[in-house]
Amino acid sequence: MKEGNGLRPELTWHSISSKITLEKLQTSTSGLSQHEAEKRLNSHGPNCLPQADKRSAFMRFLLQFNNILIYVLMGSAVITAFLSHWIDTGVILAVVVVNAIIGFIQEGKAEKAMDAIRHMLAPQANVIRGGERITIDGKHLVSGDIVLLEAGDKVPADIRLLTAHGMSAQEAILTGESVPVEKHTQPVAENAPLGDRSCMAFSGTLVTNGQCKGVVVTTGLGTEIGRISDLLSEVETLSTPLVEQMGMFAKWLTMLILVIAVILLTFGYFVAHYEFTEMFMAVVGLSVAAIPEGLPAVLTITLAIGVQAMARRNAIVRRLPAIETLGALSVICTDKTGTLTRNEMMVTSVLTHQHLFNLEGNSYEPRGALMLDDAHVSPAEHSVLEELARAATLCNDAALREHEGVWMVEGDPMEGALLAFSGKMDINIRHEQAKWTRTDAIPFDAKHRFMATLNHDHEHHACVFIKGAPEQLLSMCKNQRGANGEIEPLDTHYWNSQAEAIAVLGQRVLAFAVKPVQPSETILEYSDVEDSLTLLGMVGMIDPPRSEAIAAVAECISAGIRVKMITGDHTKTAAAIGKQIGLQSTEKVLTGADLDGLDDAALKHAVLECDIFARTSPEHKLRLVMALQAHGMTVAMTGDGVNDAPALKRADAGIAMGQKGSEAAKEAAELVLADDNFASIVAAVREGRTVYDNLKKVISWTLPTNAGEAMTIVIALLLGMTLPITPVQILWVNLITAITLGIALAFEPTEENTMRRPPRTRNEPLLNGGLVWHIVLVSFLFLCGVFGIYHYAMDQGYTVELARTIALNTLVVMETFHLFFIRNIYGTSLTWKAIRGTKVVWSVVALVTAAQFAITYFPPLQAVFATAPIPFLDGLLIICVGVALFTIIELEKQIRLAFRRMKEPVV
Repeated sequence: MKEGNGLRPELTWHSISSKITLEKLQTSTSGLSQHEAEKRLNSHGPNCLPQADKRSAFMRFLLQFNNILIYVLMGSAVITAFLSHWIDTGVILAVVVVNAIIGFIQEGKAEKAMDAIRHMLAPQANVIRGGERITIDGKHLVSGDIVLLEAGDKVPADIRLLTAHGMSAQEAILTGESVPVEKHTQPVAENAPLGDRSCMAFSGTLVTNGQCKGVVVTTGLGTEIGRISDLLSEVETLSTPLVEQMGMFAKWLTMLILVIAVILLTFGYFVAHYEFTEMFMAVVGLSVAAIPEGLPAVLTITLAIGVQAMARRNAIVRRLPAIETLGALSVICTDKTGTLTRNEMMVTSVLTHQHLFNLEGNSYEPRGALMLDDAHVSPAEHSVLEELARAATLCNDAALREHEGVWMVEGDPMEGALLAFSGKMDINIRHEQAKWTRTDAIPFDAKHRFMATLNHDHEHHACVFIKGAPEQLLSMCKNQRGANGEIEPLDTHYWNSQAEAIAVLGQRVLAFAVKPVQPSETILEYSDVEDSLTLLGMVGMIDPPRSEAIAAVAECISAGIRVKMITGDHTKTAAAIGKQIGLQSTEKVLTGADLDGLDDAALKHAVLECDIFARTSPEHKLRLVMALQAHGMTVAMTGDGVNDAPALKRADAGIAMGQKGSEAAKEAAELVLADDNFASIVAAVREGRTVYDNLKKVISWTLPTNAGEAMTIVIALLLGMTLPITPVQILWVNLITAITLGIALAFEPTEENTMRRPPRTRNEPLLNGGLVWHIVLVSFLFLCGVFGIYHYAMDQGYTVELARTIALNTLVVMETFHLFFIRNIYGTSLTWKAIRGTKVVWSVVALVTAAQFAITYFPPLQAVFATAPIPFLDGLLIICVGVALFTIIELEKQIRLAFRRMKEPVV
């Protein structure tokens, strides 16, 4: 086991006695001497997590340019500089730099994940050294130190408990279990899951009740939180499907353009005997036409628009490419506590001598409906409920506070839930606590598993109120409270069977009893409550599911997304929550121990059949994510604890909770939910699918237009013709349309059937058969339109400048009509809604029109782009060419869709 910066033999401290632990660590209850502590500190290093090696800020900034799409942009900048088109060069370089700055700011935050975990370690610790109690810096702790802890303390290292008095610890950051864990000193099984190692206190967790003394068994990286930190540093961050596909596409496109350029240069110089300079400039023109230099910028802008849309849905995106990953999700691995549930305890079942009530409500608010057989009932109709609520109020150390309409608990969440239950039973909590003064108490202890208080009222009555584990209190009770307050013999079989039925629902069961005593008694001894108690009833508590999470899970399933719950909580609790939120497979639950018994091949098979995994560790969560990814699935992982960080980092889309999530989880994730609401994930998925659809529309619009431009130059060169459009004019078209018409597609609204489509496969290519055919068809039509209008102009006796100007404007008009076609690529474009478009579409069309009028009729721009004014009738002819293009491709689409519908099976 690692300790600090050193190594030590692996020891399962939780499975050996405290006496043997002290012997192994060569220490005693009097603690280490100061000399020995310093010696061990020098040997093993400080009790802190080492800072990972970081790249310099300058290197991280340079790495933002290490992207094939950026290479394409920079290549375009070189070409435009070669053409002395400095304005366009500046625009392209500005896009490159801005993109790098965004990436530097967004992705650079990932290195903070380690820092976030390191800061969770306790800053100070109370220890015994040389027989004296002193306070030291937490980083100076060493193995063998004797540590003292009490309620409210953060555990400074992994500690084997020597003594424990009513101690419990909140370990949700490590295990995901919402209820504080009771601690004792007895050894547990060697293979006990982390959440069941009740004789251990773990670094970074919080003591919620009681006090203890323990010996430090490991520090730094050797602790459980250190293991997570180490695991996080080793996890490989996956690339997103779009980045992979665009990288592959850009490589092939670049290679194809270079090959064609070399072939044309060779053909023109050696076969057609063109001048080398003339031929080289023509090849440069081909490159300008073929390279979609505006595409990377438009894709980035589309993603950025998606970021804003998701922010409005309470999903904060930390890395741009993660947006489209959401659209490809096929499975969501979700933590339970705080994600599907509220991370708050609530009494939902109330058991009396003859009834099982259900209790409704919201969080810790002391108001809610009492249900019996699906009918509302009043607590006043059942007198035993008032007495049960009084016991829950007085045998309690917590307090409820209301702040800005939100009820919060101070103290143990379980006791806060009991106070909320009392309020729902129409008990005035403050009045009851003022009326019954506590004169003594027996605090909760794991050895006797109950808490008792002695209370006196102002009318000289005295009672002992007791709460505890059902089996413990049943052994201490002789009677039970009847319907009208009468005393009845205890029906042990009834209470045991009903308590078990509540426990099967995943609820934690507590029993309450009472014992009247003489008013003169003011001291409470164990002997006073050993027997002869009267059982009042029992309550069942659970961390309830969010109501919106239930609807969100149902929507995920309808969208073809499988939801799997991975939690550190108990099996029964996990199964109960799984059923309530509507998971598809709830009959089978696999535990961390079950997963340890499966190799990777067996786990790969099991992960498809099971939707609930309980008692899991960080390694288990990581293995499950990787097993799902091995099936080619695109996996999201949600979580809020430190224990979730490695799986969040490995998942295709890590989603952290923004309110209750740890900083480590947020820094390891790609998305953060500002409202901790699982339902926001569904909204984010919808936005992710919309973003991907719009990205595909941008690509489907860009590639055919660029291919058409490139084909124009290739054909002209092969046939020895004058170029109908110059390279400078093509660059103008690419830039002005890409930053206007292309961006307009980024604002397209979500289509109606977006969440009814199954998720796309991870390896779905961008260039599928349909898109390739569309590129070929549109390229051919663009070729016909440009050459046709150019030859028409030359036949009219126009100058080359005017003929090229007409061809240039025809190209822009065809791209505009192509835009309206692409907006509705999945349906008809001949509806009023489609023609009406959006404000953005018509705004960019107006902008492009104004820009084209400027370079056509404004003398200074005419000189730059070698253009000439176009006669009015020729202008109408240009528009007719655009209408003809739109008509042809729309007819082709409708014929294609009709054939597809004919092939679909009749349901």
